[in-house]
Amino acid sequence: MATRSKPSPHRRDAGSLRAWYEPRREAYPWRHQPPDPYAVFVSEVMLQQTQAPRVVPIFTSFLERFPTVAHLAAAPRDHVLRAWAGLGYHRRAVAVHEAARVMRDHHGGRVPADPDALRTLPGVGPYTASAVASIAFGLPVAVVDTNVRRITARYLRGAEPDEVAPATLAADAQSWLDASRPGDWNQALMDLGRVVCRPTPRCQDCPLIVGCRFAAAGRLGRPSVRRQPPFEGSRRQVRGRVVAALRESDPATTAGLSRATGFPAERIAEAVDGLVRDGVLEQAQRGRVRFAEG
Repeated sequence: MATRSKPSPHRRDAGSLRAWYEPRREAYPWRHQPPDPYAVFVSEVMLQQTQAPRVVPIFTSFLERFPTVAHLAAAPRDHVLRAWAGLGYHRRAVAVHEAARVMRDHHGGRVPADPDALRTLPGVGPYTASAVASIAFGLPVAVVDTNVRRITARYLRGAEPDEVAPATLAADAQSWLDASRPGDWNQALMDLGRVVCRPTPRCQDCPLIVGCRFAAAGRLGRPSVRRQPPFEGSRRQVRGRVVAALRESDPATTAGLSRATGFPAERIAEAVDGLVRDGVLEQAQRGRVRFAEG
């Protein structure tokens, strides 16, 4: 892969990026200062594959119900799953519940600060570990998501991210990090990628345009070619309908869930099997299933 020219170490646009981000610093409840590591942790799990505006009301009610690691760890699984309503991807609810119990049992009831310790928690990968470490604890670690990769490649190297080796981009992002305010820096770049430095960039609105090698080269970006698979009729839709039906009538049989959702019994059975494997549901008496209660 091409790596283009070596990026310069300058930060001449860092102040402009910070100024652009300042009015957004407390746009979401998990960004309140000083940061609450537990709130940051919950928000980062909820934000996996889900847009922030959809997360806000569920996050707020979730923290009202489970305000600390101890409250979440002590809660029955079915209570956590019901509080997750509206977010989908229910394995995340299982993971955050299991993570709370690991934190209670092995980390003194606290969210660990060390990225390596964070990565041992259920449902936490390198991205989430870096986000929590930098946002909640101010550790100087770069958070490298799709948006950050795109901005880093364009600004520092005048390239699209697929034109630069992933390891090079990760190293660039780390060297570019504002170590004095790593949480704000990471969130600013992620926000900028979501709203300005998109696949087809809105360069006229970008606080980084002065030093951007991509803009200086006159490059215009590419329209996004990613296509989401259709949701209608998908396995994800069937699983979501099963969970929603059980919130209304728990426990239920496969036949009952088929009638409630309108999906054939074989599709329901497939979805139920997967949800049981994921720890979302469990088998009850007389061939019924219910929310896992562990």
